[in-house]
Amino acid sequence: MSEFTRRTLLGGAVAAATAATTLWDEPVRAQYVWQKSDWQAAEFDALVHSPKHIKQVVHGFGINDGRFLKNAKNSLTGLHFGGGIAADQVQIVCALNGPANLVNYTDYVWEKYRIGEWAKENDPKTGEPAVRNFYYPSSAGPSLKYSSEDPSDPNSAYQDFSVQGLQARGVRFLSCHSSIEETARAVIKKNNLSAQPEDVVKDMQAHLQPGVLLVPALAAALALLQGDGHYSYMNAG
Repeated sequence: MSEFTRRTLLGGAVAAATAATTLWDEPVRAQYVWQKSDWQAAEFDALVHSPKHIKQVVHGFGINDGRFLKNAKNSLTGLHFGGGIAADQVQIVCALNGPANLVNYTDYVWEKYRIGEWAKENDPKTGEPAVRNFYYPSSAGPSLKYSSEDPSDPNSAYQDFSVQGLQARGVRFLSCHSSIEETARAVIKKNNLSAQPEDVVKDMQAHLQPGVLLVPALAAALALLQGDGHYSYMNAG
């Protein structure tokens, strides 16, 4: 692919979030279309061109009870045990837009913008619209100390489909910037907020979960992963 084609396809940016509240050394510049200077290409490019033997992107739009998380978990575990593929030779990417994209964000975003109401997600502990991202934390706790090593045991790492547990197994998560632009406008309308859309976008994007890569447009990221990176594609709905 030529450099011109690559720039045209990307049309913007990919940034790596290495902490829940920090993306870059400079403030986030929220806008629908990012320029190449707005992104950190190296980490995404390394993901695209990963030398691992098996590479798969799981695309989630609806949360659907965490279906895309379960798909990623099943693929990792099935490839390792059923397929005999070494764990370090598998790269799974969860590429998220729409409501599923909010799984990439911290409790701060879920509480402040009432994501549970907007996404129609009830907290399993309360039965009420979620004000926390209950898909992120592992039931094994922050230290990820599992009580079993049996791959069939729900209490093992191999059956853990939390974001935290999957990240610990090497799964990478992508968040769509364009989707956050749309989500910001949706929650402003639903919650009757006076905030400007770009201020909400900046606020949300400053609270990515650790390790999530923020991409300019998921459609472009998927094209690069499949075209340049030869990732197989799974649509989790």
